[in-house]
Amino acid sequence: MKRSALAVLAGFAVSFAFAAEAPAAKPKGDPAKAKAKVEQICAACHGVDGNSAASANPSLAGQHPEYLEAQLVAFKKGTRKSAIMQPQAATLSDEDIRNLSAYFAEQKPKERAGTNKALMETGKKLYRGGVQARGIPACMACHGPSGSGIPAQYPRLGGQHAAYTVAQLNAFKLGKERANLPMQQIAQKLSDDEMKAVAEYIAGLR
Repeated sequence: MKRSALAVLAGFAVSFAFAAEAPAAKPKGDPAKAKAKVEQICAACHGVDGNSAASANPSLAGQHPEYLEAQLVAFKKGTRKSAIMQPQAATLSDEDIRNLSAYFAEQKPKERAGTNKALMETGKKLYRGGVQARGIPACMACHGPSGSGIPAQYPRLGGQHAAYTVAQLNAFKLGKERANLPMQQIAQKLSDDEMKAVAEYIAGLR
């Protein structure tokens, strides 16, 4: 009996040790606390509801909070370059970043559509099937058939401004503003016309 009791106590001790060593759950963002900063700073480029009016600025509504948080951290650290976003992110606390990410994630994205039907057909083929002969994978393999992406792994693309998507593909291609090896390798294989085509198709995804 003594041995059994000791074994049970030892088991409890081990379990407690593992519990004590487990990392604390990451705090979640509070969208309500972000509203003031959104209205004062973010809305000018991204809209109060996260749907930007200017095609050069990304719409953030409905984006995965993990992705938004990772990008704001990258801007703050300078690992993602932007003359506009780096100074803005530098002033944000970790809590601010979590709150802003949560705020934009819960906003409803507006539906958009591509404007060039001829390009959209080419873009559809690239997005859905890639170009096997040139080692270009289908975009939907990571970002989903509807462009919804995969939370915490791949960003939502559906409904994004075509001009912004083209700009980001070019940034990946050059590898200076954005450091992402898989995307850099893919973008380097795309022609300018192919970038425009897939961006037009993405704009109409929902």
